[in-house]
Amino acid sequence: MSDEHLPLSDFIEYPQDEMLHRAEKNYGEVKRRHSIRKFSNRAVPQAIIEQCILAAGTAPNGANHQPWHFVAIQSPDIKAQIRQQAEALEQAFYAGRAGEEWLDALKPLGTNANKPYLEHAPWLIAIFSQKRKQEENEQKSNYYVHESVGIAIGFLIQALHHAGLGTLTHTPKPMSFLSKICGRDNDNERPYMLIVAGYPAEDATVPTHALDKKSLAEICDFI
Repeated sequence: MSDEHLPLSDFIEYPQDEMLHRAEKNYGEVKRRHSIRKFSNRAVPQAIIEQCILAAGTAPNGANHQPWHFVAIQSPDIKAQIRQQAEALEQAFYAGRAGEEWLDALKPLGTNANKPYLEHAPWLIAIFSQKRKQEENEQKSNYYVHESVGIAIGFLIQALHHAGLGTLTHTPKPMSFLSKICGRDNDNERPYMLIVAGYPAEDATVPTHALDKKSLAEICDFI
């Protein structure tokens, strides 16, 4: 294992007024990202998805083991299988398995057991977390797996939004059906999240409730 270090050569320092401008511009851009549930079926080139996944792969992670695997799905057949399995689970969820408090919390968003976007959107990206890393002829433990994969998904969502695509996070429970459908059914990986990506449909909407974000004072202390 090499312990070689290289000089940091690609960091760019900006004047502070430009830093503030860039921070404000970035905030303005991320404020336009909304979870949507109506997608156009317009095709999105694979090259765009590839670049977004490469961006996700640069996320900080434990010991640089990169404990993730992405499966980008555009096959209509596979998307139909995922929708069928996910909706079967969602039927039970909305029938009461979620509990009254959770279902009440979801009411302002207008969600239900029907997930047509899983079939209609051009891309689904299934993200799998990995417990161990294969290194030469041995497997080594991965570290901070949940934190690492969560950060990578944040990078992925931002990259997709920055590229000009709409997104939705989807986490049916249990998600074990994704392992089988995606060919990742092994004891080292578990499905972590499903990202829906594509152009918004012309009649896409955003729930008013989802626009209610906490203020800076509510989410941060400066000490």
